[in-house]
Amino acid sequence: MFPAWILLTLNHLIFTLRLSGGGGGSFPRPLKAEEERKYLELAAQGDLEARNKLIEHNLRLVAHIINNG
Repeated sequence: MFPAWILLTLNHLIFTLRLSGGGGGSFPRPLKAEEERKYLELAAQGDLEARNKLIEHNLRLVAHIINNG
């Protein structure tokens, strides 16, 4: 199980993005395979912006896991 602080942080992040995100409160669209590969490579090299992009675009999956976990 996830520690409480992780769940609270994810909940806050998801809630914030749903309120401020485009598309009427929806999550950002999933990245295309080539985009995801590019950002994974950049994140592996320490690029924090690429890491954040991956996190933002995978929040739909995180929300699904939390809700159904």
